[in-house]
Amino acid sequence: MALTKRKVLITGCSDDSMGSSLALAFHKAGYHVYATARDPNKMTQLKSQGIETLTLDTLSADSIAECVRKVPSLDILVNNAGRTFLMPVVDVNIAEAKKVYDLNVWSHIAVTQAFMPRILESKGTIVNQTSVGVTLTLPFQGVYNSSKAAMSMLSDTMRLELEPFGVKVVELRTGVVKTNLIKTMQNSTTTTIPEDSIYGPAKERIEKSLRQEQFENSGMPRQQWAEAIVRDLSRKPPQPVIWRGETAFLSWFLSLLPYGWSDGLVKKFSGLNDVAQILRK
Repeated sequence: MALTKRKVLITGCSDDSMGSSLALAFHKAGYHVYATARDPNKMTQLKSQGIETLTLDTLSADSIAECVRKVPSLDILVNNAGRTFLMPVVDVNIAEAKKVYDLNVWSHIAVTQAFMPRILESKGTIVNQTSVGVTLTLPFQGVYNSSKAAMSMLSDTMRLELEPFGVKVVELRTGVVKTNLIKTMQNSTTTTIPEDSIYGPAKERIEKSLRQEQFENSGMPRQQWAEAIVRDLSRKPPQPVIWRGETAFLSWFLSLLPYGWSDGLVKKFSGLNDVAQILRK
C-alpha cells in the first residue's frame, strides 16, 4: 500500500516569492502541496509543476472559509503571506501601518484558527514566517519589524498553549533572501518621507534607505533557502525557531550580545550614520 503524502498549505505563493519557493521545495520532497495566493493567476510557475493551487485572501474571512472547505486534511500550515513597510516612526501613516499588522499578524491568527481542526486531527505543525529583524533594532523598519516581533511572541505563546494537543509551532526567522519582495515594495508602497518631516534635510539619504537599494542584488538564493527550510521542518521534532537566510547567523549572534552593543553596526548598515551627519550640519 502506498503511503499517504503529508499535506502542507502555504500562504503567499505568488511567482518568484519565498512562498512559491517553499511550495516547490515541499513538492520536490514528496509532500502534497496546497499553494495559495490572493490571485491564483500569479501562481503560473507552480501550476506548471503540477502543484495544486488555491485562492486564499488571508484578509477575507469568506475566502479563508472557502479554502478550508477545499482542504480535507492538513499536516503543516505555513503562514507566509506578508508585506514590508519602511518609514521613520514619527512619519508613519497610521492607516497604512495598521494594514501591515492586519496582514503580518492578524491574518496569520485568522488562518490558523480556521485550519485548527485539521491541524489538531493530524497533530500537525504550524509554521510562522517572521524575520531576523525581531531581535535587531533597525532604523526605518519599526512598523515592519514590530509586526514580525508580535508574530514571534504569538508563535512562542502558541508553542506552549498547543503542546498539550501534540501540535508543534515553529518560527522561521528569515534573513535576506533573493525574492521580488523589494521590487514589489518599491512599486506598491511609498518610499517618500512627508514634506514636513523632521528628516527633511536628509531626505535623499533617507529615501535611499527606504528603497532598500543595498539589498536588491543580495541575499541567499530563494530555492536554496526553501530547501533548507523543508529539511529543517522534516526533522522530528523540528526546532521551535529556525534561522535561515543571509545575515541569519550574524543576527543570531548579535541577539546574544548585551543591549545596545550592536547599535554601531546597525547605524552604519542602515545609513543612519550618514543621516546623522547631514542633520548635524
